Amino acid sequence: MDRKSKLRQIAVAAIVALGVVQGAHAQARPENNATGGVVSQAATATALPATSQPLQAAPAQSAALTPEEAGQSAAGNVAELQQMIKGSDLSELRTTYNGSYGASLLFHGKEMTYYVALFQQKNFWRVIKTQDAARAEMIYRDFARQTAQLSDVEIRRTQLEAQKAFTDRMIALSQSRANRLQADLDVARQQQTIVANQQEQTRAEAVALAQQKTAAQAQLQAAQRQVRELQRQLESGLPAH
Repeated sequence: MDRKSKLRQIAVAAIVALGVVQGAHAQARPENNATGGVVSQAATATALPATSQPLQAAPAQSAALTPEEAGQSAAGNVAELQQMIKGSDLSELRTTYNGSYGASLLFHGKEMTYYVALFQQKNFWRVIKTQDAARAEMIYRDFARQTAQLSDVEIRRTQLEAQKAFTDRMIALSQSRANRLQADLDVARQQQTIVANQQEQTRAEAVALAQQKTAAQAQLQAAQRQVRELQRQLESGLPAH
């Protein structure tokens, strides 16, 4: 076999090998990213205990965190901080509460280490560990901002519950007053009926009395005439004065 034939065989083999490699890469891409975009980092927030209401999900990765910081919670920072809180080495520098959500900045002086925690109902949700004071402050402010966002619905629900309770109480008071007014009105109507009946009876009695008076006056006049007549007869034949 001459030199040209060997070169052609080597070139063909290289093309086939390149095609196999490209095919393998083409098959691997859909598995790594089914949506055709960049694969996002797994969420690192620690799951919270079940509550009576669904929690509003926090962003999978805070804009204030570096990729290395965002992956810290998976390394056990939550458990580490929970263990350290039982001792007396931690100092609480700052804490922000919004509803049942909160953010804390804690300092471990012996190790010059800061812990920034995001929590809900005193259960740690996320913990970031750093020795950079400026970064700790920045992350704390970001967590505090998240608590304000997360608590919006909770605070609104609390306000609506209070408004509903107030409205229900006002309805009960108004209904009670309406019942009292209705009772007063019923009494007034009943009394009005009694008075009207009494008035009717009194008018009827007055008419009867008027008739009796007229008859009595007529009888009186007749009696007076009879008396005068008898008096005249009795005095008949007597000398005049």
